[in-house]
Amino acid sequence: MLTPSAHADTFARDNLPPAEQYPALLLDGFDYPDRLNAGVELCDRLVEQGHGDRVALIGNGRQRTYRELAEWTNRLAHALVEDLGLRPGNRVLIRSANNPAMVACWLAATKAGAVVVNTMPMLRAGELSQIVDKAQVSLALCDSRLLDELKQCEAESAFLQRVVAFDGTANHDAELDRLALDKPTDFQAVATAADDVALLGFTSGTTGKPKATMHFHRDLLIIADGYAREVLQVTPDDVFVGSPPLAFTFGLGGLAIFPLRFGATAVLLERASPPNMLDIIREHRATVVFTAPTAYRTMLASPESGRELASLRMAVSAGETLPPPIYHDWIDKTGTPILDGIGATELLHIFISNRLDDHRPGCTGRPVTGYQAKVVDEAMNELPRGEVGRLAVRGPTGCRYLADSRQQGYVRDGWNITGDAFYQDEAGYFHFAARNDDMIVSAGYNIAGPEVEAALLAHDSVQECAVIGAPNGERGQIVEAFVVLSSEIEPDETCVQRLQDFVKQTIAPYKYPRSIRFVEELPKTATGKIQRFRLRQEHYPSDG
Repeated sequence: MLTPSAHADTFARDNLPPAEQYPALLLDGFDYPDRLNAGVELCDRLVEQGHGDRVALIGNGRQRTYRELAEWTNRLAHALVEDLGLRPGNRVLIRSANNPAMVACWLAATKAGAVVVNTMPMLRAGELSQIVDKAQVSLALCDSRLLDELKQCEAESAFLQRVVAFDGTANHDAELDRLALDKPTDFQAVATAADDVALLGFTSGTTGKPKATMHFHRDLLIIADGYAREVLQVTPDDVFVGSPPLAFTFGLGGLAIFPLRFGATAVLLERASPPNMLDIIREHRATVVFTAPTAYRTMLASPESGRELASLRMAVSAGETLPPPIYHDWIDKTGTPILDGIGATELLHIFISNRLDDHRPGCTGRPVTGYQAKVVDEAMNELPRGEVGRLAVRGPTGCRYLADSRQQGYVRDGWNITGDAFYQDEAGYFHFAARNDDMIVSAGYNIAGPEVEAALLAHDSVQECAVIGAPNGERGQIVEAFVVLSSEIEPDETCVQRLQDFVKQTIAPYKYPRSIRFVEELPKTATGKIQRFRLRQEHYPSDG
């Protein structure tokens, strides 16, 4: 039963899935008042708790204390309500790279009771239009450097009524900044319900048709009070840095929600390349880093990485399964844990993870407190330990698609079916096999592409790789590897044979890549996640 909403615009509530399609929500241990505003809890509340003079955000050459952040966001909230006519429940799209101004806009809109849609700079007008139309967005806040695509979207949209620029460079010389300049530094935040929708996280999977995942105010705090508190053990002395866009829930959690919940500091990079992250980690003595395995491999290749990474107390890897060679190299070179885990936009953040005192290669770990997980077959029967099947999860967060028939496929019998193939060992730890669509069936054998990738990555000649199933008349599919070689390695037949022999000696010989293609680079998302589906589409467009 939902709490009475504070939203005057009831669009979000009206488009929640029907009750019978909800996932089971396990809320024991997550007790929040009926009225809860996440923008207040992640900002003003920290000032009340005595963190006002601590640094909250660093970016674009400037740092902000928690008191400055509270006052900044309160002025912005006044401008949104008084000058731009924002009503509680309106959807507000934010378009920006990772910078403090984006976080400030998100917090301000959340305080004002909006339902926020964070988006990435690289999206084009057509992609933005799909999001605007799906969420019926009427107001957009945009970094002044990124207006063109959004202005085109506005001209073509039946919903988007106004685009307002903010200055992402910290000069405060754009329309929204000028509106907020003389506003009061206190703001009476909207008394939203704990189960009012605060955030729409968009995900397209491999279909290209966007899905909007709906997250409540309490959900934004649950991922901090669960995963970040238990697994990361965040303290006010922590300094966070990383590469995931704030537009993705992985990035929003790791680079905004987690540090802000505990009075820590986030260093935000608009261009978070591995060399840039090395510089920032060294300069700001960062303690926690979030990025993908490919970025960790690149950072480790730096001759000075041992010194540059010395301040870290942990690294968090997600987006791709963490190959054992990178796990071992990281620990050997830094002496600090690297924690693999799995999350989903549908559940907001990580729900299975290794721990600081309990981590191992090739293992995703155990469920975060509050979550339950099991491996099931197509009929939802739990499989014996060691057998690969579909991962089913339930906990205090869960999938709620906005007006989408795909809700029925993601939630079954109250469990979230994530689309991942896993197995559970006898000790109860979960091990990733593949995305369900990355399993390769060759001559009757089930082969997990990531296992072959991990074997290839253990070879010194391989810098990056991606494995797919290629159609084959005799075997149904064969294992095909796309390999980026280390510098000065010749991409010839001798190299192919050398890599194939190496894989046969590392894992079961039937899993070796019968085809190897050498490429200059692999297609990736903005978070560094390899897009295998694009390799399939490019090379085998008529297959499946």
